[in-house]
Amino acid sequence: MTLACRVDDVPLGEGRAITVAGRRVAIFRTHAAWYAIDAVCPHRGGPLADGIVCDRSVICPLHDRRYDLASGAPLGAGDGVAAHGVEVRGDDVYLALAEAA
Repeated sequence: MTLACRVDDVPLGEGRAITVAGRRVAIFRTHAAWYAIDAVCPHRGGPLADGIVCDRSVICPLHDRRYDLASGAPLGAGDGVAAHGVEVRGDDVYLALAEAA
């Protein structure tokens, strides 16, 4: 696991993009849990961290493609993104990077 950010760096109900080990990742904080997926939408390169978070999904801000935050699976047409392991320890957020989707 790699230290990714502090809990206060990601507001509730939003996402933030970070770079971990040379890889761009979007971290999301919801009421239920923390999630991390690859930060770039495979459809047209949209910034998923800037998308609308709804329940356990995020909607790409460019073309409304939707992804499950826990699995990275597309909720509709298209390719998915990799989902990464997230662990919160005190005020720190750690990631376990998955293989690329």
